Amino acid sequence: MNQTISKVFKSKFISNFLLSVILIGLASCGGGSATNSATQNVTTVSTPAGIAEFTTLSLSNLANYAAPVLPAYFDATVIALDNTPANNAVNDKVATLGRVLFYDKRLSINDSISCSSCHQQANGFDDPRRFSQGFLGLEFTTAHAMRLGNIRYYQPGSMFWDKRANSVEAQASQPIQHAVEMGFVPGVGGIPALITKMNASSYYPDLFAFAFGDAAITELRIQQALAQFERAMVSYNSKWDTAYAQVFAPNANNRGLGTVLPGFTAQEDRGRQLFIAGPNNGGAGCAACHQPPTFALVANSRSNGLDAGETIVFKAPSLKNIALSKAFMHDGRFDSLEKVVEHYNSGVKLGPALDNRLSPNGQPLRLNLSTEDKAALIAFMNTLTDTTLTNDPKFADPFKK
Repeated sequence: MNQTISKVFKSKFISNFLLSVILIGLASCGGGSATNSATQNVTTVSTPAGIAEFTTLSLSNLANYAAPVLPAYFDATVIALDNTPANNAVNDKVATLGRVLFYDKRLSINDSISCSSCHQQANGFDDPRRFSQGFLGLEFTTAHAMRLGNIRYYQPGSMFWDKRANSVEAQASQPIQHAVEMGFVPGVGGIPALITKMNASSYYPDLFAFAFGDAAITELRIQQALAQFERAMVSYNSKWDTAYAQVFAPNANNRGLGTVLPGFTAQEDRGRQLFIAGPNNGGAGCAACHQPPTFALVANSRSNGLDAGETIVFKAPSLKNIALSKAFMHDGRFDSLEKVVEHYNSGVKLGPALDNRLSPNGQPLRLNLSTEDKAALIAFMNTLTDTTLTNDPKFADPFKK
């Protein structure tokens, strides 16, 4: 009898002990707390001293990169355009590392240039200069820096004006290894030399361990982190976005893009009509290539006839925040939107790479827009300015000044 009682007691004791351990474990990892699950970016992770010394980051309170609350018109039609690979979906930890990499001048050979030197947040992640200055301060790039907003919605995902990189990831480390831009060329050790430099820093081993689970720094991980940060730059807070959200209808003709937009001036709405409608319907046909709501270039677009006989098929960035740019086209040849509009109005030239939408009947397109209509198109493009993106702290420089 006593032995039986003893066995029961021991059994209950062990069961209660194990239950207590499980409950404590659940509480410590948030498994039993509705509050913790609602604030998924808040953790008990402490910020290592090296990271805290040089940056303003708090690893226990990460910015939300992975799950922004997007408008309803970012539906399956738009999601289908997302060029994010299955093995590099945006998550807050890796994107936070990407933010540091994006702003860190130590990624250049002489600590003088970062990605943000040429892709400046205040300018829509564009460079206000026609060409960007290299790490030595003596040479300049031969192409204008592209805006980065909505980079994730460009299909098929190839990057640079000439599409030489097949993904955002492949693009990410090329400027680092460029002889003019950031200087880690093979002659000075290339990416391995950069990784040695990063391993010696007081913050990168901890940041990579935080983001990836271990402290190994590799070119692939650098590419993945930068790509995640850049893909998180989704624009959806312009005047156009606010208005379109009120009329969007997924089953309506052209998803409601032809609807008069509330809050638009008569000039802005005339510009919207010109942008959406094709030349055969009294418009300029811009939306055929620069597709709303992301205004990223469609996959089958070709070149825009800047030069006669052009053979290179150039891409273009999203038109979101285009009004913040100071130079336009792959070589920055135009310094105003007025000149850009005039090119499409009267300046398109024939060549093997020309988009067929710009060469109806084998001849260069001539829109013959009035002065008023050209001004209306520019007024519409100004409604694509998203100052939320250009002022969002989670995309700003994380380094202490």
